[in-house]
Amino acid sequence: MAVLIRSLNALGRLALPPRCAGCGTIVGEDHRFCGACWSGMRFLGPPWCAGCRVPFEYDRGEDARCAACLADPPRHAGVFAAVAYDELSRRLALNLKYGRRVGLGETMARYMARIIPGGVDLLVPVPLHRWRLWSRGFNQAVVIGAAVSRATEVPLDREALVRTRATPSLKGQGRTARARAVRGAFAVPDRERIAGRRIALIDDIYTTGATAQAATAALLRAGAASAAVLCWARVLGDDD
Repeated sequence: MAVLIRSLNALGRLALPPRCAGCGTIVGEDHRFCGACWSGMRFLGPPWCAGCRVPFEYDRGEDARCAACLADPPRHAGVFAAVAYDELSRRLALNLKYGRRVGLGETMARYMARIIPGGVDLLVPVPLHRWRLWSRGFNQAVVIGAAVSRATEVPLDREALVRTRATPSLKGQGRTARARAVRGAFAVPDRERIAGRRIALIDDIYTTGATAQAATAALLRAGAASAAVLCWARVLGDDD
């Protein structure tokens, strides 16, 4: 039986070979990128701000913080993003969200799992309002979070956080308008599910942080010990 399964898998790979998640070029394994796409992405990591984890151009010291964090410290415990937001990372997120290519959630999760903050004991996806969930058919943060959970063995609770009201699309809105749109839009229906837990809030793209701040506020009010953000891509600098 094992030999038969291996043979069928080999035939399947010949008929449908693995392709680059970015451009479709044939690659050696599923959920990988070709050399051109790989070299074109900016993978994020230290040195970075001790508060929000925005990358620094050079190492400023272990507890160095960016100007934004010094002026207004975020309530979340840092944004852990796999890559910088660019045309390629944007295309993958859109293909997952609107193109229904749910396999891309696994691709993103593999790179996100590498940078999950230490000590996290619960994954919580950023929820959609029920009307948007019904129209789209799935929540991309749940798809990604389930794959991160499989890779890290950290449990995922898809019902720990809910969106209490529909919010307008944040696309094209500035920082202040985004914050106003999502203020008070999240709630924790059962505090016992998150009390004392160190949470990683799962999302696809981190832009101005309005959604993450509102969701974090709800989690901390309900008794979470901390809430970091774990996402696929982060908008940096002028891309805000």
